[in-house]
Amino acid sequence: MTGLLTGLHHVTALAKSPTGNHRFYTEALGLRLVKKTVNFDDPLTYHLYYGDERGSPGTLLTHFPHPHAKRGVHGSPEITETHLAVASGSLGSWAERLGSNGTPSELREIGGGRGLAFEDPDGMRFALIEDGESEGHAISRVAGVAIDVPDVAHTSGFLRKVLGFRDGAAGRLLVGPEGSAAYVELRESAIDRRTSMGAGTVHHVAWRVPDEDAQLEIARRLTDAGVGVTPVQDRNYFRSIYSRIPGGVIFEVATDGPGFDVDEPLESLGGALKLPSQFEARRAEIERHLVPLDSGSGVR
Repeated sequence: MTGLLTGLHHVTALAKSPTGNHRFYTEALGLRLVKKTVNFDDPLTYHLYYGDERGSPGTLLTHFPHPHAKRGVHGSPEITETHLAVASGSLGSWAERLGSNGTPSELREIGGGRGLAFEDPDGMRFALIEDGESEGHAISRVAGVAIDVPDVAHTSGFLRKVLGFRDGAAGRLLVGPEGSAAYVELRESAIDRRTSMGAGTVHHVAWRVPDEDAQLEIARRLTDAGVGVTPVQDRNYFRSIYSRIPGGVIFEVATDGPGFDVDEPLESLGGALKLPSQFEARRAEIERHLVPLDSGSGVR
C-alpha cells in the first residue's frame, strides 16, 4: 500500500458570499483563482478553486459558495482545521497582512511548533504553519488537516492499515514523500454536538494519487475493509472517488491529472466560467443566476 497516496490534493468547504469568498482567498491569502466552474451536482452554485499559479495538486482550496447558505455549526465528527504552509519566520508579516484585511489571528502551538490561527469570513478554521521547505511570502501548499473523531485509535488504525498512512512527529499521520509529506492530526472529540454542514465547514479532504490505476487499487482496498466507495466521478480536471472513513468524515481520492489547463491556457486560468459538457446548453441560464465575481486573480 505504501506509495499509492502521494499527498494531499485539496480541501473543499462550503461558503456563503461568492464575491466575499473570492476577495478573501485572492487578496487576504494571495492565492490564484485557478478555476471558475459550477458544482456538478448543483450547476446554479459556483465551484471555485484557489491554489498556486498552476493549480498544482496539494495547493488547492475549493469552495461551494451559495448566497443563501446558512452558517454551519462546528461539532464532531469534523475536519476542524486546515493547515497552510508558509516560510519560516513569516508569521509576523502574515499576522499584519491578515489584520489589514480585517481578519484577527492568534499565535499558538500547533504540532510542536508555532502556528497562526484564524478564520475565513464564514468561520472556516485555518492555521498557518512555518515550513522550512517554503520560500517567499506566498502560501506554498496545504500541509495537513486536523480532524475531530470519536475514537482516535480506531480511525488511526484504519488510516495506517487501509490507506497507508505512517506515524510522524507530534502524533501526526503522514502520507507522501519525506520532506513534503501531508498529514492528518487526529483529535479526540471534545464537543458533544454533531457537525451541521453549512458555510464555514469543510465538506471533505482529498488525497492525491498519480493515476486511475492507483485510485482503483485504493477503492478495492476500501471495499475489502467494508467501507463504501462511490463510482469514479469525472471532475474534468481530475477523477475522484469518495468514501466516509471510520470516524465519520468524507475522504476523496483524486488523480493528479489531467489538470486545470485542460480547457483554458495557463496564463488565463480562472478567467472564464467553465462548464462541464452536460451543462453547456444551460450556459445562459447559469450565467444569469451566478453572482459576478470581482476581477483580479490574486495578490502574491
